[in-house]
Order: sequence, then structure tokens, then C-alpha cells
Amino acid sequence: MPALSALPRAWALLRAYIALTKPRVIELLLVTTAPVMILAQRGIPDLWLVVATLIGGSLSAGSANALNMYIDRDIDAVMGRTQSRPLVTGVLTGVQALVFASTLGVLSTAWLWLFTTPLAALLSVVAILFYVFVYTLWLKRRSEQNIIWGGIAGCFPVLIGWAAVTGSLSWEPLILFLVVFLWTPPHYWPLSMRYKDDYASVSVPMLGVVRDAPVVGLQVILYAWATVAASLLLIPVAPMGWIYTVVALGSGAWFILESHRLYQRALAGLEVQPMRVFHSSITYLTLLFIAVGVDPLVQL
Repeated sequence: MPALSALPRAWALLRAYIALTKPRVIELLLVTTAPVMILAQRGIPDLWLVVATLIGGSLSAGSANALNMYIDRDIDAVMGRTQSRPLVTGVLTGVQALVFASTLGVLSTAWLWLFTTPLAALLSVVAILFYVFVYTLWLKRRSEQNIIWGGIAGCFPVLIGWAAVTGSLSWEPLILFLVVFLWTPPHYWPLSMRYKDDYASVSVPMLGVVRDAPVVGLQVILYAWATVAASLLLIPVAPMGWIYTVVALGSGAWFILESHRLYQRALAGLEVQPMRVFHSSITYLTLLFIAVGVDPLVQL
């Protein structure tokens, strides 16, 4: 009987540790990693290298996300959408989370160094440090620019994927880095509109809190246009073929259309439905990077 009663506790603990890593965020980061590796190889890379890079990238992102939860546990306890997180519910202690996050960080660095390239491992460390110190500790609670610059950490998977294959960097991954950088604000600002009251309750100056809806909507439009424009730079530089071109233009037009819809509704004083833009931004980035991976294979 004691053994049976221990199983639910062990399962709850495992789920809590997994939740610390923010697995849904990791999924999106990995979507940008594997296709870039195919582009770097101009074909299918060694499958073990792909697996090793994705494992190392997951450990790295999990470390950064767990450290973020450890630092933000005070405001997570106040905001409605984060009150089920394991450090708020008490399933895990702060010490457990800190040890877990630090262990993942060390493991990810060692793993990427041993099984990919030293440059990929170094970039992983920079991504963790940037997310923790620049975004979480410095910008998040102090500046409405937090997502713009803090989002740089989420751009590193494209560099890590390229470096894992080539051991170096070039213009192609830097362009894709720029795409993710420009995409992050119009992806996250609608979320800040949706949870405006939550962020306001803990004095986090997300743009959706400190600016009116039309102002946020206009910024979303500008960054959406810039994102799509940056994605088109890859066509002559890589160079990319018709599949990437069609997907970049088609999905980009849809992303821009949704951002304009948000702005127009905000101007008219209607319910803005920001989550439409949030979800369309995820679909856009997913389709774009699938095209990044498929296009070189079709050209073979």
C-alpha cells in the first residue's frame, strides 16, 4: 500500500519538473532548429546530430525557463494565468527548482559540446544567460521594451542549429535570427493585451498594459510587416526556391492581415480578439520554418 500511494506523488513531482521547463515554449523553439539544420546541410543532416541538437536545445531552453519560473515565482502567485505553476502550488520548492534548472544548464552545455560543436554549446550558454539576466532580471519588470530585446534569447535556436551542422555562422542563420527577433513582439504583444489585468496587477509594464489598444495594434502591424520583409531576404541569400517563396508570401500575407484586423477593431472600439493574432503568429512561424526545411530537399 505505501508503494502504491507513492506512485501518485512521484507522478505529480515528475509533472511539476516538466512544467518548470515550459514544454510548449520548447516545442516552438525546436520548430525553428531542425529546419535550419537541413538548410545548413542542403539535405538531411546526420540523424544523430539532429537528435543530439534537439536534446541539447531542449535541455538549454528548459534550464532558462525553469530559472525564469524561479525568479518570477512571486508575481506568478498573483497572476491568474500562472497560479497553477508548481512553485506557486508548492509541489516544488524554490531550492528544488534552482537545482533542477542549474543541472539542466550544465547538462545542456556539456551535451552540445560533446555531441555537436563547441560553438553550438557556447551559443546555448549565451541564450540562457540572456534570457535570465537581460530579460527576466533586468527588462521584464522595468521597461515596455522588455519583449523586444528580451526576445533575443528565443532567436538563438536558429544559430545553434546552424552551428551544430557547420561549426560556424553565416548570413542565412543571421537572417532567420532577425526574422524571429522581429516576429516575437507581434507574437507576444497580443498576449499582453489578453492578460492586461494580470500584468497590471504585478506592475509588469508589458506594452498591452502601458499603451492603449490602437497603439499596440499599430506596433503589431509594423513588426508583422518587418518580419515578413526580413523573411524575404533569405530568398536571394540562401538562395531559396519556389516552395519557400510561396509559403513566405502566403503565410506572411495572412499574418499581416490578422494584425491589420486587430488594429482596425481597436480603432473602432470593438472587441479586439488579440488571441487570433497570437495563434496566427505561431502558425505563420511554423509554416515558414517548415518551408525552410522542405525547400532545400525539393531543390536536390
